[in-house]
Amino acid sequence: MNGKDNGVKPEIGQRLRIGGMVVAGSVSRDSESLRVSFDLADVGPKVTVVYDGILPDLFREGQGIVAQGVLVEPTKIEAFEVLAKHDEEYMPPEIAEAMKKTHAPLQYSEEQKQGSGL
Repeated sequence: MNGKDNGVKPEIGQRLRIGGMVVAGSVSRDSESLRVSFDLADVGPKVTVVYDGILPDLFREGQGIVAQGVLVEPTKIEAFEVLAKHDEEYMPPEIAEAMKKTHAPLQYSEEQKQGSGL
């Protein structure tokens, strides 16, 4: 897991906030509880997020999210909050800027735009 711009990596047990895209095929739900795990991908290595709670309505694979929690392994956090990205105003500015740099906006052809009503 990459640290902040100063290069300092987080330590096990440290509280942190991370953002990225939910990796397709990585979501795993416990059928007996609200516990869910999923991988986030961004600039650095994939990070596994484990969360015990109700996910936001906008949560889905390929969606940008922000998770706050505690680092329990070098690339795994136990989250106490998961937020779905639907507008930059709800995302920490440093994460929104990093995602803009790494994830290019989707480009649609004229045919796709006409077919979808965009």
